[in-house]
Amino acid sequence: MSLKVKLKEQQILAMRAKDKVRLRTIRMLLAAVNQIEIDERIELDDDAVTAVIVKSVKQRKDSINQFEKANRTDLVDIEKTELVILQEFLPQPLSSAEVNALIEQAIASTEAGGMQDMGKVMGILTKDIQGRADMGEVSKLVRASLI
Repeated sequence: MSLKVKLKEQQILAMRAKDKVRLRTIRMLLAAVNQIEIDERIELDDDAVTAVIVKSVKQRKDSINQFEKANRTDLVDIEKTELVILQEFLPQPLSSAEVNALIEQAIASTEAGGMQDMGKVMGILTKDIQGRADMGEVSKLVRASLI
């Protein structure tokens, strides 16, 4: 079952359960997916939908940080609830050992010799790790491995 179909099914279930927060979050996600499909005139596959979800998760995390700085606990709670819902649709996270193994494989396959090859390594890793690990942390680990 594709991720987009799963989202649509969850939207129907949220409507039936009258879960307004879940419904709003899923609708927002589907709207973002549909907007990209309309703008680019393509049908998004699961990887592209996952990228949209990752972007939404990152936006929620940034919003939570901003709202905490402004002492807006009411808005923090809303964003945290949406974040939990969005994370349900992401693939199973990788362990640190799995991430390190994928980094080593990517470095070996690109024959990276230094920092100038970081883009090649990250390009390969993005396909394998997108949505399954924090890309900022992965970038730090790659940088440390290439030095």
